[in-house]
Amino acid sequence: MPAIGPYTLPNPVVLAPMAGVTDLPFRRLCRQLGAGLVVGEMVSASADTRNTRKSQLRMNHEGEPEPIAVQIVGGDPEIMAAGAVFNVQNGAQIIDINMGCPAKKVCNKAAGSALMKDEGLVREILQAVVAAVDVPVSLKIRTGWDPDHRNGPRIARIAEDAGIVSLAVHGRTRACGYGNTVEYDTIRTIKQSVGIPVFANGDITSAEKAVAVMQYTGADGVLIGRAAQGRPWIFREVAHYLATGEQLPPPSLAEVEQILLSHLQGLYEFYGEFLGVRIARKHTGWYLAQQGDTGFRSRFNPLDSAAAQLAAVQAFFKDAIRSKELAA
Repeated sequence: MPAIGPYTLPNPVVLAPMAGVTDLPFRRLCRQLGAGLVVGEMVSASADTRNTRKSQLRMNHEGEPEPIAVQIVGGDPEIMAAGAVFNVQNGAQIIDINMGCPAKKVCNKAAGSALMKDEGLVREILQAVVAAVDVPVSLKIRTGWDPDHRNGPRIARIAEDAGIVSLAVHGRTRACGYGNTVEYDTIRTIKQSVGIPVFANGDITSAEKAVAVMQYTGADGVLIGRAAQGRPWIFREVAHYLATGEQLPPPSLAEVEQILLSHLQGLYEFYGEFLGVRIARKHTGWYLAQQGDTGFRSRFNPLDSAAAQLAAVQAFFKDAIRSKELAA
């Protein structure tokens, strides 16, 4: 199994950090459902934003299984080093540096994947962060800035030389966003360029796809992001298939109902009812999209209390289970 510094993962299937998604309730749930590691939502390395409610929630790791991995973003070596130190003091056991986010509001500040344009600055940031903390430091990158500048292999070698202990590669350039075909060839080249563990990321939507990508690229593991939205059991499916070569059966409707209800309760407890109800809407939509929902979301979204949401979900699954039994 791959290791990140002193931490050997129980399996090579990792929840990718996603802003607004991989909060503490979701990270706990994904660990329970088989993720070998979860990474918190990206946080700014700058001290200016630490006291906002959003940042305080993102930095909450209460009751989270170890090792606690925190992803930081920024474009200044000193600020990034200080941000790493702060997060280690706040409980982080792995610092992950974001050089993969394609969002304009991040790239316009010369952070995220924008940094890949400046290999000298990349080296300075990585060296500064590694020197500042005594925990392992990992790095998330893309394959390059745009299709004409796929410098991922050079960035990977810079990272290894700077003391980065593992690398996650999203198989698209910054310019490609989340469109276009994932460049598994480039991930394979990056894996061949370095001796540290490499995790492949991008359009890994099933257990078979995860195994195929690992075999093709030589990657030591996979990061799964959007495919886990509304389907957090994908981690146990991939881990089981990797370990045994056998497919796990999909969860029953009754189990999906219990997972969703547990997730909703976690959101209400973490955010409070007002905010929890609002955040629950997108997650519920993702879960029920997997069940072929056609009209439930439009009826669910106006609900403004936890009790009403829970009752609606229970009614949905009661009808779905009854319909399945009648069809059988």
